[in-house]
Amino acid sequence: MTKVSPTAAGQKAHPKKSVEASRRSFLVAGAATVVGGGVLATPAVLRAQTHTWNIQSGWPSGDIFHEFAQDYVNMVTSMSGGRLTMNLLPAGSVVGALELQDAIVGGALEGAHGVTAYWYGKNKAASLFGTPPAFGWNANQFLGWMKYGGGQELYNELVQDILGLDLVGFLTGPMPTQALGWFRQPITSPDEFSGLRYRTVGLAADLMEELGAAVTILGGPDIVPALDRGVIDAAEFNNPSSDRHLGFQDVSKHWMLQSFHQDAEAFELSFNRSRYESLDDDLRAIVKHAAEAASADMSWKAMHRYPPAQKSLVEDHDVNLYITPDEILEAQLDAWDAVIERNSAENEFFARVIESQRAWVRDVVGFDLINEAPKRKAYEHFFGEPPFPVTSL
Repeated sequence: MTKVSPTAAGQKAHPKKSVEASRRSFLVAGAATVVGGGVLATPAVLRAQTHTWNIQSGWPSGDIFHEFAQDYVNMVTSMSGGRLTMNLLPAGSVVGALELQDAIVGGALEGAHGVTAYWYGKNKAASLFGTPPAFGWNANQFLGWMKYGGGQELYNELVQDILGLDLVGFLTGPMPTQALGWFRQPITSPDEFSGLRYRTVGLAADLMEELGAAVTILGGPDIVPALDRGVIDAAEFNNPSSDRHLGFQDVSKHWMLQSFHQDAEAFELSFNRSRYESLDDDLRAIVKHAAEAASADMSWKAMHRYPPAQKSLVEDHDVNLYITPDEILEAQLDAWDAVIERNSAENEFFARVIESQRAWVRDVVGFDLINEAPKRKAYEHFFGEPPFPVTSL
């Protein structure tokens, strides 16, 4: 008599044997898939295209600004696993600080780390994306407008549509309020700007001219030599670390703090648009989002580095610190009214950017003014006066 297996007779197979068979089949099939995938993936990794870009900053090699730029390019190299390497060059390596944009468009550089105020001669609205009016916002709130208030879209319109440049750019790095500047002798009233030969850039130049100054626009490395030779009478750059590195303390002992000429500013990372768009999607995302990561890191590094640099200027170089009188600050705000009105009447795009910025500041800063506790009150409760001696005017 021939035995018929349970399975052949239509009965169910033993559950344990069935599971084991299925598991073996799955593992075999999975292994084949992995092996197959590995065979296909390995050449793709080997074939991954790498890129090397030359990026120039607008800053000398020892300046903390150049260091900020280096932090950014290091992030890009690290995030991309070396597929996109940026060689950072200091100011003047290929072109001067004021010619960076032209060098990118012309192909001499793939990118740059600078400020939009350096090319505002092409369209004064450019400065609204780097040194906007003193509406009461800080630089981080300004960058919030760029990200969520329509600023990036307006920037793209200016650069790519109005100016027709083969560029793409991102703002990064919120800068603290800039000092009024370095003077041969401190000034006490707005009238003393009349005829004063003063260095600044961007719309701050229009502002100071409105106050009567004779403005000279210079890149960072050229300022102190001009001040030393008497070509200019006064100048501002940016922060205690950069100002000390540039050597302002060697040609002046009078540094006036607080001003509305550049109350909120950020850096610009700009790149050749064709080269940028030729990158794979992930590399384009890295270029963009590394700017945001570097922006946060820069703000924290500035907190760490600027206070001791300011102390060094006072304690090691006998620099006198002065607080700019309210009369001058009020005159600057009146001058901003005139600059905004004149440029808005002459430039429809300028007027649209101003309208967008006003709408953002009205709500965002208005929110902070009623929600944020007064920081000075809390600071003085625990520490008293700030540990930076201020000279009376």
